[in-house]
This record gives sequence, C-alpha cells and structure tokens, in this order.
Amino acid sequence: ADELLMAVRGVRAARAQVNGLLQLSGGARRGGECACVFSTAAQSNCGDDSNTDDTQADQQHLRTVRALERKATKLEEEIKDLNVRYQRAVADSENVRRRTQKFVEDAKLFGILSFCRDLVEVADTVEKTTQDVEKEKLNGEQVALQTISEGLLLIGAKLQSVFAKHGLRKMNPIGGAYDPYEHEVVCHVPSEGMKPGTVTMVAQDGYKLHGRTIRHAHVGLAVESQQ
Repeated sequence: ADELLMAVRGVRAARAQVNGLLQLSGGARRGGECACVFSTAAQSNCGDDSNTDDTQADQQHLRTVRALERKATKLEEEIKDLNVRYQRAVADSENVRRRTQKFVEDAKLFGILSFCRDLVEVADTVEKTTQDVEKEKLNGEQVALQTISEGLLLIGAKLQSVFAKHGLRKMNPIGGAYDPYEHEVVCHVPSEGMKPGTVTMVAQDGYKLHGRTIRHAHVGLAVESQQ
C-alpha cells in the first residue's frame, strides 16, 4: 500500500512538471511577441539569432516533455503492477484467515473426539449388560434382575441424551444401503425380500460426532439366498 501511494504521488508530480513547462513555454512566446511590437528595427536586426534561440529552446522543451511523459507512463505501469500485487496479497490474507477460522471451529467441535470414543465403549458395555440381564430367567431372582435391567436402561438412555447434547449420535443403518465411510462389513446374511447390499444386522454400533464418523458400524449385508 505504501509503494502504491508513492507511485501515485510520482505520477502526479510528473504531470505537474509537464503542465508547468507548457505554461512557461506559452508565457515565453507571448512575451516575445510583446517585445517585438515595441521595437521593429531591433527585431529586424536580431531576427536570425532570435529564431535560432527559439528553435533550440523548443527542441529542449520537447525533449523534456517527452522524458516526463515516459516517466509518467512508467510510473503508471508500476502503479498497475503494485495494484495487482496488493489485490493478490489481500486475497491470500483472506484465505489464510478463513483457513485459520475453520481450524479453530474444528478444534472446538472435535476436540473431545478421543473422549467420545472412550464413552462410546462405556455405552456398549451398559447396553450389552442390559441385554444379558433380560435374557436371564432365574426363578426367585426375576424381580431383582428386572430392577437391574430397568436401571441399566435408564443409564443407557441418559448416556445417549448426553451424547446427543454434544453432537455425538448413534448410527441406525439397518435397512439402509452400505456406505464404506460409515460401515465395516463383518458378515453376509442370506435374506429374502431385501435388496443385496442392504444392511440387515449390526454387530457393533457406529457413532458420528457432528456428522463426522468417529467409529464405523460393524454390519452384516444381505446377499441373495442360494437354493
């Protein structure tokens, strides 16, 4: 910006010098005409010398003007070049600012990614324990097991609520198409009435943090049954 301002000032100075020379040239010529009116005889005697001096002065003036015009043109080209460089610098600065802002935003969103992965394993344990308790059919202990099962269900529901509050959500891929960015195939299941490649079962839940997959779901895909 400083270089651009100096170049603009240089062009203005060159233009002012050209205009000053033009004004001086015009004034000198008008002064010569007035002097000739008062002395016709003197003009006749020194006419040749005066014409020679005027010619040399005009040539010198023309060379000066052309030199200043070339200087002004060069300065204008430098201004254009500096303007282009300035615009590029501004664009680069804006790109850096945007990348930095995106980095800061991602750090805020995904700074707890590792912590979420650990919590997901806790949720897996609670869910598996709940399922195991529900399968137990022990006489005399059904009431206690029912109480434990309900408590575990509440814990699991609370965990999922906390997850959702912080942008961590469990995937629900059953019935959907296989997505390599979200699913990891662990088996193939013959299924009638389902399109091949459809997710039919989940061996381990997958999770996303603010839309980004942090753990792939382990799934089984439907295949055509062989008769």
